[in-house]
Amino acid sequence: MTDDIDEALDWQGHDIDCASCTHRDIEAEGRCRLKHACVHDRYARRIDRFFNWNPGLANRYVAHPHFEVRAIAAKHASTFLLPPLLEDPEETVRWNAARRLPKRLILPLRHDPHREVRIRIVSLLEDADLGPMMADEDYYVRLVVARRVPPALLGRMMADPETEVRRVVAQRLPREWLLRMADDADATVRLEIARRLSPDLVARLKNDADWRVRYEVACAAPVGELAALADDCDDLVREAARARQATPYADGIGSRP
Repeated sequence: MTDDIDEALDWQGHDIDCASCTHRDIEAEGRCRLKHACVHDRYARRIDRFFNWNPGLANRYVAHPHFEVRAIAAKHASTFLLPPLLEDPEETVRWNAARRLPKRLILPLRHDPHREVRIRIVSLLEDADLGPMMADEDYYVRLVVARRVPPALLGRMMADPETEVRRVVAQRLPREWLLRMADDADATVRLEIARRLSPDLVARLKNDADWRVRYEVACAAPVGELAALADDCDDLVREAARARQATPYADGIGSRP
């Protein structure tokens, strides 16, 4: 914890001199304290505490040379002073400004050079505004988009090159589109599809190369579709299919365990 550090240095490594500080008046009022709450300190926690105690002073520091000061001041300063910070060279400053500004002003940050900014911007946008981010160069940005974008817009992400992204798409895609991903190259994606397909449609995956997918079929497809699975090479698939076939009152509609 920074409060345990017995030093008071500014961002350039110089000793902090309270005697020459412009905030001596608030020091006398107990609104700042050396090594605890100081805007000149190099440690973010102490800077943050200073602005928590003195939010009205944040406007003075949005152009401070130390990025930690600018970033923390952006949390408290007037929103009218924040737009220029969207082009700040430090990503932390850009993000703290973006989170307090109207959506129309932060749209350019969808193409921010820093992935962390783009990831966080996703949480501030909705629906069609997320469209350009579906093809982001960073897979994790696309993953976050896939979790947030409306299901009806996920068709554009069904062929994403990253398996984890396609898995999320498979979990949220409208059911009527699921079969379009039934031939996905990755078994974990096909498994997500199998778990969501209706009993009559899941039977189409009974010849899948992965035993987990076939097991889902054995547990859910109509009994009349289980003949091949009753002789499956995998024990669990075979047992599930035979147990379903042996159900005295099987009505042709599966039931996943």
